[in-house]
Amino acid sequence: MRWWSVANFVSNAGTWMQLTVQNLLVLQITGSAAATGLSMSVQAAPALLISVFGGAAVDRWPRRLTAAVSQTLLGAVAFTTAVLVALDRLDMTSLMVLAAVTGVIATVDGPACSLLGNDLVPAEDLPSAIGVGALVHQAGRLTGAALAGVAVGFLGTAAAYAANGVSFLFVASVIPFLRPVRGAAERAAGASGKPSRRPAEGGTSVREGLVFFARRPRLLALAGVYGISAVFGRNYQLTLAVLVTGPLAGGAGSFGTVSTVLAAGGIVGAVLGARMRRPSVRLVGVLAAAGGLFQVVAGVSPSMAVLLVMVLPMAVVESVSDTAATAVLQTDPPAHMRGRVLGVWGSIGTVWSLGGPPALGLLMELAGARGALVTGGLLIAAAIGAGHLLHRRRVPVTVPVRTEGADAPARPALAPAA
Repeated sequence: MRWWSVANFVSNAGTWMQLTVQNLLVLQITGSAAATGLSMSVQAAPALLISVFGGAAVDRWPRRLTAAVSQTLLGAVAFTTAVLVALDRLDMTSLMVLAAVTGVIATVDGPACSLLGNDLVPAEDLPSAIGVGALVHQAGRLTGAALAGVAVGFLGTAAAYAANGVSFLFVASVIPFLRPVRGAAERAAGASGKPSRRPAEGGTSVREGLVFFARRPRLLALAGVYGISAVFGRNYQLTLAVLVTGPLAGGAGSFGTVSTVLAAGGIVGAVLGARMRRPSVRLVGVLAAAGGLFQVVAGVSPSMAVLLVMVLPMAVVESVSDTAATAVLQTDPPAHMRGRVLGVWGSIGTVWSLGGPPALGLLMELAGARGALVTGGLLIAAAIGAGHLLHRRRVPVTVPVRTEGADAPARPALAPAA
């Protein structure tokens, strides 16, 4: 697990470095911010359309082999881009094609690597392992963004892509030496190189994943909580940027400070999330609602000092909530369904991530930055609270029933309507 964490840190740093450099490269080629957004959407689009197929492939194929191949292919794409940049042959068409190919590979790579990490620890340590993964992700994100400027300034844009390619190959070279813990072969579909105990062929595999997700109330509730939070919150790089540079009359330096506090809160939240033993959908909802209320207070902050005080706990609860949600996703379904569940979640998450910024932007146009933060936070807390009350009304309660001479088993009865 230590080796896997180190490999993932290197890979995450390389990925975030490439993403940062790619945005700068698109701006350099086109001079258009819209084109930069389009390149990001093109890379995300495959997750919207074919994540369910990628998850089905992970459930069917040996997991270590799948992760190693996907990491190698991602490295090949990065090296190809580096060569094109070095030869000055990269245009927008080539870049869009490479971004789309990266997105397609990622639909398999994401669930494969996530579930492979789970195979390296005992079942009771899965929430902690997922928390460690979240911490590695946050640390890699900070490191990659910082390295991007250094790489471009001293070595050039092509070097950043080449470095990311090396990071993928490093992960692929570590995978063959990983040894799943005893019992992981039964938890995982194919991690030991053997086929799943419940194989599914062709399109049936995808259909089973969709049906399972649709019939699992816990997963539907989780999708609802994440959706309302993604649309009306979370996009702090947008809302807080407008708040800081507008009503609070700050500049780029002030927003940089806010971004740093957000990142620090994410790391603290990941550390706290790694200590969870039994994450639940209820915990995810409570944390998301708390984050919405923190967002309300941040929206009415009279000064930068007050905003910074509120941003830290806001980032912490969001990070812990994300870690708990990931743990539920990767532990609630039976082992042979986890790849497909993650595939369905990938499609759902892409819908929220693509639809959230435009919806929030429209809300800011109508209500301003403060109004968007306050309204969004209240909607998040109210929606989650209403969902909790509705759930309590529908959950059966245990009513003891006595018979003559003996205590009869408790019989469930529907809770009263009010």
